[in-house]
Amino acid sequence: MNIFCCIKQVPDTTQIKIDPETNTLIRAGVESICNPYDLVAVECAVQIKEKLDAKVTVLSMGILQAESALRECLAIGADKAVLLSDRAFMGSDTLATSAALSATIKILNESSPELIICGKQAVDGDTAQTGPGIATRLNCSLITNVIEIIEVTANHIIVKKQVKGGLEIVKSKFPALITVELNCCEPRYPSLPLLIESIRKQVKIITVAELNDSQTVFGLKGSPTSVKNIFVPPKRDGGPVFNKTDDFINHIKKFEPQLMEFISNA
Repeated sequence: MNIFCCIKQVPDTTQIKIDPETNTLIRAGVESICNPYDLVAVECAVQIKEKLDAKVTVLSMGILQAESALRECLAIGADKAVLLSDRAFMGSDTLATSAALSATIKILNESSPELIICGKQAVDGDTAQTGPGIATRLNCSLITNVIEIIEVTANHIIVKKQVKGGLEIVKSKFPALITVELNCCEPRYPSLPLLIESIRKQVKIITVAELNDSQTVFGLKGSPTSVKNIFVPPKRDGGPVFNKTDDFINHIKKFEPQLMEFISNA
């Protein structure tokens, strides 16, 4: 079985600040990390590999710096790492990104892969669109918001997924693509032998020319999405504060209509 995991190197969102004058992200001095959802995806793939005869390939698109995120996945237990790196990929939105990753998977696998595992979303964009985009292009069954992988055989996968108001148990034949939630599993700490091996392994670099596809579907040319503005949400004023020495009963009565409306709509 061939399992592919698509990962992304993202800025650490706990350190991100926004320039109040330009309304753009201040990336200077911000550490880049492997997207937490994607680390969960790789851990899920490695756990399947330990039970079945499977090979795990991780791939990402970005600058050469993204090699560090791929090596982190190799240290967890992935077998191969592939990086799509080319100036022609710059400015890709989720549509162009899914096109590039899908084309790469086709080349690497030479047919439809059995299983692709992606994180539900990237913490720098939160769109949750790349995984479904890959599934559409590769004609895979799609299962999103997976919180548990119940069973994997050579022919099918059974998972538990979150839905509005509850949970679902879903069975799918291969080829399939699943996107996982953070609570699907806990990424392991790499062992020393795997850490050393991850440093020694080669990360394969793929350029646009190797994808055998029109360059117009990648980068800015293949990206219909544009971000017009980024801004910090306005600071909210605090709610009413009542002192026990005030006539707080009359204050509360002022909010009675809103309270009754809230209760009736609950």
